[in-house]
Amino acid sequence: MAMPEIIVEKNLSDARKAELGIASWNIWDCPVMQFRLDFDEESEHSYILEGEIVVTPDDGEPVTVVPGDYVIFPKGLKSMWSVTKTLKKHYMKTAD
Repeated sequence: MAMPEIIVEKNLSDARKAELGIASWNIWDCPVMQFRLDFDEESEHSYILEGEIVVTPDDGEPVTVVPGDYVIFPKGLKSMWSVTKTLKKHYMKTAD
């Protein structure tokens, strides 16, 4: 079975951000580092405030995520994360 794809939405309007409720999500900071991150139990919705991450799915191409990106890391994704610039993001986990 193919791994689910990372979804990236760029240049969100203020209305779209309000619709998603991003301002009320938790904030996560991470220094420059590399680590494995598998989404076995739930999906994660993220909105990047600062920094840069390169996320490489186990069987896929690297995806570079930058400030202003709204990203869905789907349930079932297995990936390596390389934080290349100190990261700050809003995030919300969902059971879907």
